[in-house]
Formats: sequence, structure tokens, C-alpha cells
Amino acid sequence: MRITERVKKLIDCYEGEPSGVRLNLARLFTHGRLGGSGHIVMLAVDQGFEHGPTTFLSNPDGFSPHYHFQLAEESGISGFTAPLNWLRAGIDSYLGVVPLILKINHSNRLLPGNVDPDQAIVATVQDAVDLGCIGIGFTLYPGSDSYLEQLEELRDVSSCARECGLFTVVWAYPRGSGISQTATDMYDNKSANTSDPRMALDTIAYSAHMACLAGAHIVKVNLPHCTIAKTDSIDLYKNVKMETSTDRVRHIMDCCFGGRRAVIFSGGSVKDVTKVLEDVIAVKHGGGTGSIIGRNIFQRPREEALQLIDKIVKLYE
Repeated sequence: MRITERVKKLIDCYEGEPSGVRLNLARLFTHGRLGGSGHIVMLAVDQGFEHGPTTFLSNPDGFSPHYHFQLAEESGISGFTAPLNWLRAGIDSYLGVVPLILKINHSNRLLPGNVDPDQAIVATVQDAVDLGCIGIGFTLYPGSDSYLEQLEELRDVSSCARECGLFTVVWAYPRGSGISQTATDMYDNKSANTSDPRMALDTIAYSAHMACLAGAHIVKVNLPHCTIAKTDSIDLYKNVKMETSTDRVRHIMDCCFGGRRAVIFSGGSVKDVTKVLEDVIAVKHGGGTGSIIGRNIFQRPREEALQLIDKIVKLYE
């Protein structure tokens, strides 16, 4: 493992953290084709829980955990995150080919619609240690009735992870009845009723900031829209440059300890390749750390997926 000046500068932001945590962060940032660049591209395959097995129907090869390990190895990405038994189903055949992050809590779409979003803890930090993982992943739902309990759960698991030298990636996904019902388009100056308020800049910025305060070493968020969800924030955000995706990435980075925490942006549902690459360019130019992509990779045929990863990596190089 060779620590470049870029990686050293990034790791130096994690003052007060155990040496094991800092070392595992360095392992992530020195692996793969982007190793040493200060950027990362990760593959996430937790959609079986979150969206169901239908998420793999467009590319049935994706039903096999080995397929995703192969994609991770062949593409030279930075890391791979998945649920416990998904990783177990491939770890022996692909031991050491890519740094692993164990996603330890999950939800599903079969829950009643009147229940505020929550996640169940289905794996432990010891499971991550046993698998040789370098970190754990945990979803928070700011705005949900379950959020305060989730914060306490994150406190406990992240503390245990630190003791084992593992870092924590927090999926900061605003959800639930506490989220505003509408969002205001800041440049058309009208209510954007069709825009998802969970994707509003102020909502995602608040969620990302709380994730840092709760102990996230790396924050995972969606790329926000040019809207504001809370009416009492509109006047304040008139002073924030937010017209372009690049502007909005820059603001999210500012909200994550002034850029002293790594922030990776989700690829979301499958979209046109041009749009995927436009989002990556915005993340890079806005000072974002990188991308974490799932469906936009494994729902495409293998060769097409590898070609897309190649294009993404080249944009970050």
C-alpha cells in the first residue's frame, strides 16, 4: 500500500480516530485503478433487501453473488459493499480481491405503507471482522419516527467498529413523515409539487451533516435537486450558489465538516449512460469524493457494465 500525498491529506482529516480506522480508510483509498487519487468508486449490492429479487431480473447473472465479486475484481473499483450472507456466498472464492464493507442494517418494500421507514440490524461488527472487512455500512432515515432510535443504534455499532479498527459508512437517506410534503424550486420561484422533497438540497445537506455528527467516516447521499423543502430555509439558501449539480455537491461537502469527511454520491436507479457520466462530472468538479453505484452497473449486461465502470473511473482519474 502506497500512501500518496492526496491520500495522506484525506486521512489527516480524521483526527482523533484510532490508527486501525485510519489504516483501513487508507486501504480503501489506495485500492484499485483510482488508488492514490483521492477518489473512490464503489459497487453496492444491497438491493435484494431494499427492492427485492426483481432488481436482478433485467440481468439474471446478477442473482449470483460471485457475479458481483467478478465485476468488482475485473473493473478495478475501490470497494464492494453488500449484506452479510451475500458476502459470505462469495468470500472464499474471491478472498482479498477487493476491500469489503458489510452493510449491517436493512429494510424492505413489503412493510405496510403506513409505517414510517426503519431498518433492522441483521449483522454485527464481529461478522465484519470475521469476513475481513475494512468497514461497516449503516442506513439512517432522518425524518422518520425511528430516527432517534437509529442514532442510538449507530452510536453503539460505530463505537464497536472503531474498537475493531473498522470505519463506518452512513447511508444518509431522509425518509418519513417528518419530511416536508413539497419543495420549492429556487430558480423558478414556484412550488415544485412534483419534485421529491427528500431530494431537496436543504434536506440532504441536513441529513449529511447529522451523519457526520453521528460518527460517519464516509457519508453516502443522493445527488440533490435544485429545490428547498423547508420554507424557513428558503431565504437562507438565497445566498447559497446551487443552480448546478456541481454547486450542490460543493454545498454538501461544506456541510460535511467543511470537506473533512469523505462523501460518496449514489447512482440511484438505472438511467441513461450520458446522465450517469454527467452526475460523475458534477461530483468530481464539486469536490465530492466519489460514486457508489449498484443498479446502474449490475442491471446492465456484463460487458456494458464493465464499459460504464471504465468510463466512470477515467473521469475520476
